[in-house]
Amino acid sequence: MRRVAVIAVAVALAAGGGAMAVVLSGGLALPGSGAPAQATGARLPATAAVKRGDLVDQQTVSGTLGYTGERTVPNNAAGTLTWLPPAGRLIGRGGTLYEVDRRPVVLMYGTTPMYRTLEYGVSDGPDVRQLEENLKKLGYGDGLTVDGHFSPTTSTRVLEWQADEGLAETGTVTSAGVVFLPGKVRVKQVGGASGDPSRAGKPVLTVTGTRRVVHVDLDVADQQLARRGRSVTVELPGGASAKGKISEVGTVAQLPSASGQQADPQDATITTEITLSDAKKTRGLDQAPVSVDLQSETRENVLSVPVEALLALRESGYGVQIVQDSTVKLVPVQIGIFAGGRVEVSGGGLAEGMKVGVPTS
Repeated sequence: MRRVAVIAVAVALAAGGGAMAVVLSGGLALPGSGAPAQATGARLPATAAVKRGDLVDQQTVSGTLGYTGERTVPNNAAGTLTWLPPAGRLIGRGGTLYEVDRRPVVLMYGTTPMYRTLEYGVSDGPDVRQLEENLKKLGYGDGLTVDGHFSPTTSTRVLEWQADEGLAETGTVTSAGVVFLPGKVRVKQVGGASGDPSRAGKPVLTVTGTRRVVHVDLDVADQQLARRGRSVTVELPGGASAKGKISEVGTVAQLPSASGQQADPQDATITTEITLSDAKKTRGLDQAPVSVDLQSETRENVLSVPVEALLALRESGYGVQIVQDSTVKLVPVQIGIFAGGRVEVSGGGLAEGMKVGVPTS
Protein backbone atom coordinates (compact mmCIF):
# COMPACT_ATOMS: atom_id res chain seq x y z
CA MET A 1 0.00 0.00 0.00
CA ARG A 2 2.87 2.35 0.73
CA ARG A 3 4.34 1.88 -2.76
CA VAL A 4 1.01 2.54 -4.42
CA ALA A 5 0.67 5.72 -2.40
CA VAL A 6 4.15 6.86 -3.37
CA ILE A 7 3.50 6.20 -7.06
CA ALA A 8 0.24 8.07 -6.79
CA VAL A 9 2.10 11.06 -5.37
CA ALA A 10 4.60 10.91 -8.21
CA VAL A 11 1.81 10.75 -10.76
CA ALA A 12 0.04 13.62 -9.08
CA LEU A 13 3.20 15.70 -9.22
CA ALA A 14 3.59 14.88 -12.89
CA ALA A 15 -0.06 15.64 -13.58
CA GLY A 16 0.37 18.95 -11.81
CA GLY A 17 2.58 19.97 -14.69
CA GLY A 18 4.40 23.08 -13.54
CA ALA A 19 7.64 23.38 -15.38
CA MET A 20 7.83 19.66 -16.13
CA ALA A 21 5.27 18.57 -18.68
CA VAL A 22 1.74 18.70 -19.96
CA VAL A 23 -0.54 15.75 -19.22
CA LEU A 24 -2.61 14.50 -22.12
CA SER A 25 -5.56 12.21 -21.39
CA GLY A 26 -4.18 11.19 -18.01
CA GLY A 27 -0.53 10.72 -19.03
CA LEU A 28 2.39 11.83 -21.13
CA ALA A 29 2.79 10.49 -24.65
CA LEU A 30 6.20 9.28 -25.79
CA PRO A 31 7.47 11.01 -28.95
CA GLY A 32 6.97 8.69 -31.91
CA SER A 33 10.43 9.33 -33.30
CA GLY A 34 12.21 9.24 -29.99
CA ALA A 35 13.97 12.49 -30.93
CA PRO A 36 14.70 14.86 -28.06
CA ALA A 37 12.58 17.94 -27.65
CA GLN A 38 14.40 21.25 -27.90
CA ALA A 39 13.99 23.64 -24.97
CA THR A 40 15.30 27.04 -24.07
CA GLY A 41 17.03 27.67 -20.79
CA ALA A 42 13.91 29.32 -19.40
CA ARG A 43 11.81 26.26 -20.16
CA LEU A 44 14.19 23.59 -18.87
CA PRO A 45 12.90 21.76 -15.81
CA ALA A 46 14.78 21.59 -12.55
CA THR A 47 17.02 18.54 -12.47
CA ALA A 48 18.33 15.84 -10.14
CA ALA A 49 21.10 13.32 -10.66
CA VAL A 50 20.71 9.66 -11.49
CA LYS A 51 22.62 7.91 -8.71
CA ARG A 52 24.03 4.41 -8.31
CA GLY A 53 24.06 2.72 -4.92
CA ASP A 54 22.14 0.52 -2.50
CA LEU A 55 18.45 1.04 -1.75
CA VAL A 56 16.85 -0.34 1.40
CA ASP A 57 13.07 -0.63 1.48
CA GLN A 58 12.26 0.31 5.07
CA GLN A 59 9.10 0.84 7.05
CA THR A 60 8.69 2.34 10.51
CA VAL A 61 6.19 0.75 12.90
CA SER A 62 5.22 1.41 16.50
CA GLY A 63 6.22 -0.86 19.36
CA THR A 64 6.40 -1.05 23.14
CA LEU A 65 9.57 -1.57 25.16
CA GLY A 66 9.17 -4.18 27.87
CA TYR A 67 10.35 -7.58 29.03
CA THR A 68 9.81 -11.08 27.77
CA GLY A 69 7.55 -13.72 29.32
CA GLU A 70 4.90 -11.77 31.23
CA ARG A 71 2.75 -13.99 33.46
CA THR A 72 0.94 -14.12 36.78
CA VAL A 73 2.46 -16.10 39.64
CA PRO A 74 0.15 -18.89 40.84
CA ASN A 75 -0.76 -18.58 44.51
CA ASN A 76 -1.86 -21.46 46.72
CA ALA A 77 -1.11 -19.94 50.11
CA ALA A 78 -4.15 -18.91 52.17
CA GLY A 79 -3.83 -16.41 54.99
CA THR A 80 -2.74 -12.78 55.22
CA LEU A 81 -0.15 -11.10 53.02
CA THR A 82 2.65 -9.93 55.31
CA TRP A 83 5.30 -8.90 52.76
CA LEU A 84 5.33 -8.05 49.07
CA PRO A 85 8.26 -7.06 46.82
CA PRO A 86 8.32 -3.68 45.08
CA ALA A 87 7.76 -3.45 41.33
CA GLY A 88 11.03 -3.83 39.48
CA ARG A 89 12.56 -6.24 42.02
CA LEU A 90 14.57 -9.13 40.53
CA ILE A 91 14.02 -12.49 42.21
CA GLY A 92 16.16 -15.54 41.53
CA ARG A 93 16.35 -19.16 42.58
CA GLY A 94 15.63 -19.57 46.29
CA GLY A 95 14.39 -16.00 46.60
CA THR A 96 11.18 -14.99 48.34
CA LEU A 97 8.34 -14.00 46.02
CA TYR A 98 6.09 -12.81 48.87
CA GLU A 99 5.09 -13.83 52.38
CA VAL A 100 1.82 -15.13 53.76
CA ASP A 101 1.44 -15.23 57.56
CA ARG A 102 5.18 -14.43 57.63
CA ARG A 103 5.93 -17.65 55.76
CA PRO A 104 7.88 -17.11 52.51
CA VAL A 105 6.66 -18.37 49.15
CA VAL A 106 9.93 -19.37 47.49
CA LEU A 107 10.88 -19.35 43.81
CA MET A 108 12.52 -22.45 42.37
CA TYR A 109 13.35 -23.02 38.71
CA GLY A 110 11.43 -25.49 36.57
CA THR A 111 8.89 -25.84 33.81
CA THR A 112 6.61 -28.36 35.51
CA PRO A 113 4.17 -26.58 37.84
CA MET A 114 3.91 -27.46 41.52
CA TYR A 115 0.71 -29.48 41.25
CA ARG A 116 1.11 -31.83 44.25
CA THR A 117 2.80 -32.16 47.63
CA LEU A 118 6.32 -33.53 47.32
CA GLU A 119 7.32 -35.83 50.16
CA TYR A 120 8.85 -39.21 50.87
CA GLY A 121 6.76 -41.91 49.21
CA VAL A 122 5.42 -39.73 46.37
CA SER A 123 5.68 -41.27 42.91
CA ASP A 124 8.65 -40.40 40.73
CA GLY A 125 8.26 -37.49 38.35
CA PRO A 126 9.77 -34.42 36.69
CA ASP A 127 8.60 -32.19 39.54
CA VAL A 128 10.67 -34.24 41.99
CA ARG A 129 13.67 -33.95 39.67
CA GLN A 130 13.19 -30.18 39.56
CA LEU A 131 13.13 -30.01 43.35
CA GLU A 132 16.33 -32.06 43.56
CA GLU A 133 18.05 -29.90 40.94
CA ASN A 134 17.15 -26.76 42.89
CA LEU A 135 18.32 -28.22 46.20
CA LYS A 136 21.65 -29.07 44.60
CA LYS A 137 22.02 -25.59 43.06
CA LEU A 138 21.20 -24.02 46.43
CA GLY A 139 23.97 -25.98 48.15
CA TYR A 140 22.03 -28.96 49.50
CA GLY A 141 23.32 -31.62 47.12
CA ASP A 142 25.52 -33.64 49.48
CA GLY A 143 24.76 -37.31 48.69
CA LEU A 144 21.68 -36.30 46.70
CA THR A 145 20.98 -38.10 43.42
CA VAL A 146 19.01 -36.04 40.91
CA ASP A 147 16.82 -38.78 39.48
CA GLY A 148 13.20 -37.75 40.04
CA HIS A 149 12.85 -40.15 42.99
CA PHE A 150 11.98 -38.65 46.40
CA SER A 151 14.37 -40.68 48.54
CA PRO A 152 15.14 -40.42 52.27
CA THR A 153 18.17 -38.33 51.25
CA THR A 154 15.88 -35.96 49.37
CA SER A 155 13.76 -35.58 52.51
CA THR A 156 16.87 -34.89 54.60
CA ARG A 157 18.08 -32.20 52.22
CA VAL A 158 14.64 -30.58 52.25
CA LEU A 159 14.77 -30.49 56.07
CA GLU A 160 18.20 -28.83 55.97
CA TRP A 161 16.98 -26.22 53.50
CA GLN A 162 13.87 -25.51 55.57
CA ALA A 163 15.93 -25.12 58.75
CA ASP A 164 18.32 -22.64 57.12
CA GLU A 165 15.44 -20.62 55.68
CA GLY A 166 13.48 -20.51 58.93
CA LEU A 167 10.66 -22.58 57.47
CA ALA A 168 8.61 -25.23 59.23
CA GLU A 169 10.82 -28.33 59.21
CA THR A 170 8.47 -30.90 57.71
CA GLY A 171 10.59 -32.54 55.03
CA THR A 172 7.76 -31.96 52.59
CA VAL A 173 7.28 -29.26 49.95
CA THR A 174 3.84 -27.92 49.04
CA SER A 175 2.46 -25.55 46.42
CA ALA A 176 1.74 -23.07 49.23
CA GLY A 177 5.46 -22.67 49.87
CA VAL A 178 7.22 -23.19 46.53
CA VAL A 179 6.49 -21.93 43.01
CA PHE A 180 8.27 -23.37 39.98
CA LEU A 181 9.00 -20.83 37.21
CA PRO A 182 11.40 -21.16 34.25
CA GLY A 183 14.01 -18.74 35.61
CA LYS A 184 14.77 -15.44 37.29
CA VAL A 185 11.85 -13.02 37.26
CA ARG A 186 11.26 -9.31 37.47
CA VAL A 187 8.24 -8.05 39.41
CA LYS A 188 6.05 -6.01 37.07
CA GLN A 189 2.94 -5.54 39.19
CA VAL A 190 1.85 -6.30 42.74
CA GLY A 191 -1.78 -7.32 43.13
CA GLY A 192 -2.30 -6.44 46.77
CA ALA A 193 -0.82 -4.86 49.87
CA SER A 194 0.53 -6.07 53.16
CA GLY A 195 -2.43 -6.97 55.36
CA ASP A 196 -4.69 -8.03 52.51
CA PRO A 197 -6.13 -11.53 52.62
CA SER A 198 -4.38 -14.11 50.48
CA ARG A 199 -6.68 -16.62 48.85
CA ALA A 200 -5.61 -19.79 47.09
CA GLY A 201 -6.10 -19.37 43.35
CA LYS A 202 -5.90 -15.56 43.45
CA PRO A 203 -2.61 -14.35 41.90
CA VAL A 204 -0.56 -11.92 43.96
CA LEU A 205 2.20 -10.97 41.50
CA THR A 206 2.61 -10.33 37.80
CA VAL A 207 6.17 -11.01 36.71
CA THR A 208 8.24 -11.01 33.54
CA GLY A 209 11.54 -12.47 32.47
CA THR A 210 14.66 -10.32 32.67
CA ARG A 211 15.42 -10.07 28.96
CA ARG A 212 14.63 -6.71 27.35
CA VAL A 213 12.37 -6.93 24.29
CA VAL A 214 10.26 -4.74 22.07
CA HIS A 215 6.74 -5.96 21.31
CA VAL A 216 5.23 -5.01 17.94
CA ASP A 217 1.71 -5.79 16.79
CA LEU A 218 2.46 -5.89 13.07
CA ASP A 219 -0.31 -5.59 10.50
CA VAL A 220 -0.81 -8.89 8.70
CA ALA A 221 -0.37 -7.05 5.40
CA ASP A 222 3.18 -6.17 6.52
CA GLN A 223 4.19 -9.58 7.83
CA GLN A 224 6.81 -9.95 5.07
CA LEU A 225 8.80 -7.33 7.00
CA ALA A 226 9.24 -9.68 9.96
CA ARG A 227 11.77 -12.45 9.49
CA ARG A 228 13.33 -14.13 12.49
CA GLY A 229 16.97 -13.12 12.85
CA ARG A 230 16.62 -9.96 10.74
CA SER A 231 18.38 -6.88 12.15
CA VAL A 232 16.32 -3.81 13.05
CA THR A 233 16.85 -0.36 14.52
CA VAL A 234 14.77 0.78 17.49
CA GLU A 235 14.27 4.51 18.06
CA LEU A 236 14.01 5.13 21.82
CA PRO A 237 12.38 8.01 23.73
CA GLY A 238 14.73 10.97 23.87
CA GLY A 239 16.22 10.39 20.43
CA ALA A 240 18.63 7.52 21.17
CA SER A 241 18.58 4.37 19.06
CA ALA A 242 19.44 0.74 19.70
CA LYS A 243 20.16 -2.22 17.46
CA GLY A 244 18.19 -5.42 17.77
CA LYS A 245 17.09 -8.59 16.04
CA ILE A 246 13.68 -10.11 15.46
CA SER A 247 13.58 -13.04 17.88
CA GLU A 248 9.97 -14.20 17.66
CA VAL A 249 7.28 -13.93 14.99
CA GLY A 250 3.75 -15.08 15.76
CA THR A 251 2.07 -17.60 13.49
CA VAL A 252 -1.54 -16.81 14.40
CA ALA A 253 -3.17 -13.52 13.45
CA GLN A 254 -4.84 -11.71 16.34
CA LEU A 255 -7.97 -9.61 15.94
CA PRO A 256 -8.38 -6.51 18.12
CA SER A 257 -11.11 -6.66 20.73
CA ALA A 258 -14.19 -4.78 19.59
CA SER A 259 -16.84 -4.04 22.21
CA GLY A 260 -20.18 -5.18 20.88
CA GLN A 261 -18.93 -5.19 17.29
CA GLN A 262 -17.37 -7.74 15.00
CA ALA A 263 -13.67 -7.05 14.50
CA ASP A 264 -12.53 -6.20 10.98
CA PRO A 265 -10.23 -8.96 9.62
CA GLN A 266 -8.18 -6.23 7.92
CA ASP A 267 -7.17 -5.04 11.39
CA ALA A 268 -5.58 -8.39 12.29
CA THR A 269 -2.01 -8.28 13.58
CA ILE A 270 0.93 -10.63 14.08
CA THR A 271 2.78 -10.45 17.41
CA THR A 272 6.47 -9.78 16.81
CA GLU A 273 9.22 -9.71 19.44
CA ILE A 274 12.57 -7.96 19.08
CA THR A 275 15.57 -8.63 21.32
CA LEU A 276 17.87 -5.65 21.84
CA SER A 277 21.63 -5.99 21.41
CA ASP A 278 22.44 -3.22 23.90
CA ALA A 279 19.84 -3.27 26.67
CA LYS A 280 21.84 -0.75 28.74
CA LYS A 281 20.46 2.04 26.57
CA THR A 282 16.96 1.23 27.81
CA ARG A 283 17.76 1.43 31.51
CA GLY A 284 14.94 3.10 33.43
CA LEU A 285 12.40 2.59 30.64
CA ASP A 286 9.46 0.21 30.86
CA GLN A 287 6.34 0.04 28.71
CA ALA A 288 7.74 2.99 26.78
CA PRO A 289 6.56 3.64 23.20
CA VAL A 290 9.27 3.17 20.59
CA SER A 291 9.58 3.19 16.81
CA VAL A 292 11.05 0.24 14.94
CA ASP A 293 12.64 0.51 11.50
CA LEU A 294 11.99 -2.74 9.62
CA GLN A 295 13.71 -3.62 6.35
CA SER A 296 11.87 -5.73 3.79
CA GLU A 297 14.22 -5.64 0.82
CA THR A 298 17.68 -4.40 -0.13
CA ARG A 299 18.77 -3.74 -3.71
CA GLU A 300 22.51 -3.33 -4.20
CA ASN A 301 24.31 -1.22 -6.79
CA VAL A 302 21.19 -0.03 -8.63
CA LEU A 303 20.32 3.20 -10.39
CA SER A 304 17.78 5.44 -8.70
CA VAL A 305 16.10 8.81 -9.18
CA PRO A 306 13.96 10.94 -6.87
CA VAL A 307 10.39 9.64 -6.72
CA GLU A 308 9.08 12.96 -8.03
CA ALA A 309 11.02 12.42 -11.27
CA LEU A 310 8.56 9.68 -12.29
CA LEU A 311 6.00 10.60 -14.95
CA ALA A 312 2.87 8.60 -15.77
CA LEU A 313 2.82 7.56 -19.41
CA ARG A 314 -0.38 7.49 -21.40
CA GLU A 315 0.74 4.19 -22.93
CA SER A 316 0.93 2.80 -19.34
CA GLY A 317 3.94 2.60 -17.12
CA TYR A 318 6.34 5.36 -16.16
CA GLY A 319 9.03 7.47 -17.68
CA VAL A 320 11.55 10.16 -16.81
CA GLN A 321 12.80 13.24 -18.60
CA ILE A 322 16.49 13.12 -19.45
CA VAL A 323 17.83 16.65 -19.49
CA GLN A 324 21.06 17.22 -21.39
CA ASP A 325 22.37 20.62 -22.37
CA SER A 326 19.31 22.37 -23.84
CA THR A 327 17.34 19.25 -24.69
CA VAL A 328 14.74 17.21 -22.84
CA LYS A 329 13.94 13.63 -23.79
CA LEU A 330 11.14 11.55 -22.29
CA VAL A 331 12.11 7.88 -21.96
CA PRO A 332 10.21 4.91 -20.48
CA VAL A 333 11.73 3.18 -17.45
CA GLN A 334 11.08 0.11 -15.34
CA ILE A 335 10.74 0.77 -11.63
CA GLY A 336 11.81 -1.32 -8.65
CA ILE A 337 11.74 -0.64 -4.93
CA PHE A 338 11.09 2.70 -3.24
CA ALA A 339 13.32 3.83 -0.38
CA GLY A 340 14.28 7.11 1.23
CA GLY A 341 12.44 9.26 -1.31
CA ARG A 342 14.08 7.51 -4.27
CA VAL A 343 12.98 4.79 -6.67
CA GLU A 344 14.99 2.13 -8.45
CA VAL A 345 14.92 2.61 -12.24
CA SER A 346 16.32 0.78 -15.25
CA GLY A 347 16.10 1.03 -19.02
CA GLY A 348 15.81 4.14 -21.14
CA GLY A 349 19.56 4.33 -21.60
CA LEU A 350 19.96 5.73 -18.08
CA ALA A 351 23.44 5.96 -16.60
CA GLU A 352 24.92 7.24 -13.38
CA GLY A 353 25.39 10.99 -13.37
CA MET A 354 22.69 11.78 -15.93
CA LYS A 355 20.22 14.54 -15.09
CA VAL A 356 16.47 13.95 -14.94
CA GLY A 357 13.69 16.47 -14.67
CA VAL A 358 11.93 17.09 -11.37
CA PRO A 359 9.15 19.50 -10.38
CA THR A 360 10.23 23.05 -9.67
CA SER A 361 10.14 23.64 -5.94
